[in-house]
Amino acid sequence: MYLSTEKKQEIFAKYGKSKENTGSAEGQIALFTFRINHLTEHLKENKKDHGTRRALIKLVGKRRSLLDYLIKKDIERYRSIIKELNLRK
Repeated sequence: MYLSTEKKQEIFAKYGKSKENTGSAEGQIALFTFRINHLTEHLKENKKDHGTRRALIKLVGKRRSLLDYLIKKDIERYRSIIKELNLRK
């Protein structure tokens, strides 16, 4: 499997507040970004995989919702996560 428990803990430890705090917006955004990158690579090879394409679109929407939440809640946290993950609107 492409996303092991250790990899998830590493992502949450790096971007979230701690590896146990899986509910932080930054950690979830980082996890979604990792999954989005993986699915994008998969779709480059498998262009007719429409189920994966739909899942990718839903993930992008979830990440966008969390980023919008961060903009409203704390603009500095938003700017820091955008900078760390090299995302832009």
